[in-house]
Amino acid sequence: MTDTVRIAGDRIRSIVERIERVEEEIQDLMEAKKEIFLEAKSEGLDVKILKEIIKLRKQDKDERDEHETLLEVYLRAMDAPCPAPVAQAA
Repeated sequence: MTDTVRIAGDRIRSIVERIERVEEEIQDLMEAKKEIFLEAKSEGLDVKILKEIIKLRKQDKDERDEHETLLEVYLRAMDAPCPAPVAQAA
């Protein structure tokens, strides 16, 4: 039984340590990403627009087209005059 617990404990420790290393790598990558955006901003680029481009590039063409169509439909709907309220009989 002790050998089984030792083997399971070693395996658990190994998995936990691997996850911790990956979390450190993710943190390092997030810091690198932040530095790139700061560099872009210092060069006069609009970071919000860069993030939007990255988001759009992750989508396939059909998904982008649908997004653009819905955006246009919603914007037009907002600009359309509101229908006059219908008077209700008392």
